[in-house]
Amino acid sequence: MPAAILTIVEAAPLLPPRGGLVGLDLGTKTIGVASSDPDRRLAAPVETIARKQFTPDAQRILSLAGARHAAGFVLGLPVNMDGSEGPRAQSTRAFARNLAKLTELPIILWDERLSTAAVERDMLAMDMSRARRAEVVDQQAAVFILQGALDRLRFIAENIFSDR
Repeated sequence: MPAAILTIVEAAPLLPPRGGLVGLDLGTKTIGVASSDPDRRLAAPVETIARKQFTPDAQRILSLAGARHAAGFVLGLPVNMDGSEGPRAQSTRAFARNLAKLTELPIILWDERLSTAAVERDMLAMDMSRARRAEVVDQQAAVFILQGALDRLRFIAENIFSDR
């Protein structure tokens, strides 16, 4: 059975209580990968995958998720500033649909507006060299995306349980 592709609000009640998530920043040339701890508190960089074709890229992603006993994926959805979706968002949705055919783990789409810009700004503030920034920007963007989703999941959980 293919995985469900969900919003964060839809996914929150379906995720198991523990189990890390794998965050993905899908670029045209690379895929930044991050993962969280099993308690979903903190996102950390994993690697940058040089994009080849969907099948080997997906195999690497699934291998990383399996090694980390992941409970799901968070894909950054590149939404335009006005909330509309352009070609990059459509490409991300197509990637999610194709990945869903290969796994039963839920796939969460997360609005990644300005994630790369925020990461670039932080790396410039740290006086990181251009070469080093190029090496890690995709991983750090994946961390930024995943951490935003983790924070939102925690907020949802706290509000669900505070209503009881």
